Amino acid sequence: MTATPDAKQPQSGGPPASDPPKMGGGLPIIQYWAEHTLSAEGPKLWQTLTHKSACLSCAWGTGGQKGGFVNELGEPLQRCMKSVEAISAELQPPVRPHFFERHSLAELQQLSSLEADRLGRLSFPVILRPGRTHYERLDWQEIYRLAETAFRHAPDRVASYSSGRSSNEAAYLLQLMMRSLGSNNLADCSDLCHAPSTVALKAVFGTSTSMVSLEGLHQADCVVLVGSNAPANHPRLMNELIKLRDRGGKVIVVNPVREVGLVKFGSPAFPLTSLLQGTDISSLFLQPIPGSDVALFVGIQKSLIERDLVKTDFLQAHAEGWQDAIAQAQATPWTALVNTCGLSQEEIEAAATLIAQSQRVVFAWAMGVTQQTNSVDTIFSIANTALLTGNVGKPGAGLMPIRGHSNVQGFGSMGVTAHLKEEIRQALEKLLGRSLKREPGYDARALIEAADSGQVDTLLCLGGNLYAANPDLTQAKRALGQINTVIYLSTKPNLGHFHGLARHNTIIVPVFNRFENPHKTTTESGNNFVRLNDEGKTHLKEADLVSEVEFLAELAHRLHGETPVNWRKLQDTRYVRQLIAQTIPGYEQIGQIDETEEEFTIAGRIFTQPQFSTRSGKAQMHVTPLPTLTLPQSQDFGLAEPVQGLVLALMTGRSYSQHNTVVYKESDRYRGIPHRHCILMHPQDVAQAGFVEHQRVSVRGDAGQLDQIEIICGEVRPGSALMFYPEANVLMKAHLEVRSGTPAYKRVPVLVFRNETSSLATH
Repeated sequence: MTATPDAKQPQSGGPPASDPPKMGGGLPIIQYWAEHTLSAEGPKLWQTLTHKSACLSCAWGTGGQKGGFVNELGEPLQRCMKSVEAISAELQPPVRPHFFERHSLAELQQLSSLEADRLGRLSFPVILRPGRTHYERLDWQEIYRLAETAFRHAPDRVASYSSGRSSNEAAYLLQLMMRSLGSNNLADCSDLCHAPSTVALKAVFGTSTSMVSLEGLHQADCVVLVGSNAPANHPRLMNELIKLRDRGGKVIVVNPVREVGLVKFGSPAFPLTSLLQGTDISSLFLQPIPGSDVALFVGIQKSLIERDLVKTDFLQAHAEGWQDAIAQAQATPWTALVNTCGLSQEEIEAAATLIAQSQRVVFAWAMGVTQQTNSVDTIFSIANTALLTGNVGKPGAGLMPIRGHSNVQGFGSMGVTAHLKEEIRQALEKLLGRSLKREPGYDARALIEAADSGQVDTLLCLGGNLYAANPDLTQAKRALGQINTVIYLSTKPNLGHFHGLARHNTIIVPVFNRFENPHKTTTESGNNFVRLNDEGKTHLKEADLVSEVEFLAELAHRLHGETPVNWRKLQDTRYVRQLIAQTIPGYEQIGQIDETEEEFTIAGRIFTQPQFSTRSGKAQMHVTPLPTLTLPQSQDFGLAEPVQGLVLALMTGRSYSQHNTVVYKESDRYRGIPHRHCILMHPQDVAQAGFVEHQRVSVRGDAGQLDQIEIICGEVRPGSALMFYPEANVLMKAHLEVRSGTPAYKRVPVLVFRNETSSLATH
């Protein structure tokens, strides 16, 4: 078991990172903005920042018709460094015309994610033909001919994968084309991240998205933030936490890594009060064992019950199954709770006290919760805690999953899912005039397994990086290599283009990004707000690009003709929005958005009254069993000889200069990490294993091994560690949460050990 080629190791150690800063944000953000906006790219960057289109980065981004720096409530100064990073990457010069002729696939496979992204913008289509060593240019007629032929296979053998980079209109066309073919194989990047949120929220409340609007968050006096590194991945959310603290509210942070930005953060949105000195964010910071959050929340419930702080009248009126949930918490011994989560009873009771003393509590979480094998149970336990305290179904309170990519939630709303909602299916059947296939299709992990078994002939990837986003990169590469034709619609090169190669034809189609599209599009934020994006122009000269909407509509026309939908007419996104208004619940207003330019919050998702979208109108509470969290022994990792080392629970995560699998900078100053081939460990674990900081070690999981990994000491919970995604994905096989299909990236048993290749780094 060895690392795949993209997990490239540094040749030498280099100097250690400087001491991590004492707060997140602050002047380094201003410095970054100044360097980029005052550089040669500055004029185009500022033009894009002020363009009326939604931010390219996270689902908390701003933009749209209110302006590039303004959020849905009209508040200014709401752009963040992540937004500038994403825009700057899109404003790169084009990949040179003869680049692919001069660089073989073998060379390209040596690139890191950062190096692949720095190649520039894709500006002409290319193909890797069977047996060839180089990508070569091809014309549009051949692209459409090959794509049409590829999609003429049996419906159950064609599939798509998508990311939230694109628009609602492209997402709607993708699923409509696929379902018209008879295929429900609509895998999406959300399958790998927030699918557990969708499953759990639907089961409890009959909804699958955030129940809290931005306006509602402004009314909260407490936020419980679980498994999120918001300073790095959703910086605009930090502005809301700063405002909450300024009005006397509390923030409970639950994270095995003590991220500095969750302790104190300096925001440029508040130059006089926060930027220089920073604002205290966490009122209470809890560092549980990875994967143990259920025990923490059952413990909070137990504390509330023992002190008679449960809102029994609320439960009787608005919940079902609450007696069993309370009985479970009462019957669970404190010793079991403390031993499972690794927190003291005093810490758990302190969290319960802060929640009980607050009038309006928002419970928010990200992938530290969802990427666990018990993630659905964890979200059930969070929901139970909210219901026991009456913190749902009223302004300023509720549950708020923090989505990642800027329009990943919109893709789900448009029906890009292997499990289509019944109301959308019925509306689509009425539109198409025929029945649609009922059986669920492949989600992202099922797609990889099916491809690995030779059951997929054709794959269309609308953005994203299916290869690098998966666990077990060896399997992902092998599986994609079993597919006859893979078509990538992308703006820039990524690792998937060089490792996720088809058996026969791999085609890369260059597309406009959001602020370049020649037509208006829409996107959806993580808080259910729909934004309208203006038309734009690309900076690329003589580029041979296509919009995603145009490509999908043309391909669908070639596959389906003009009935029952006039596909070529749908190249005009106004007509796509008319179909969305007819078929997507809550999106009725989009039918008039071209005339009114009025952006809107999707109907039926924000709950300010305790009347929920379940059959009974009441929340459905669930018993949440405690997980059994054990780690294997060192001898279980298949090494021939005993080694010096220790077994840890590894969490994979993004660096502070990274967006999904796209890396913008090798180092991570906020964690004191000098490059991406490091493991963040607690000093206690380093000493216990007989290691020293900056020593090079090997890290071995159940799927692969990485060598020459540098130890960095940091504020991570003892017994656990952190490495960067996607490089560390080579280590792990896919261990899934069975109800959602999402892999457990945040609790990966690994053996960290010294071997003959290990050495002390020299500085």
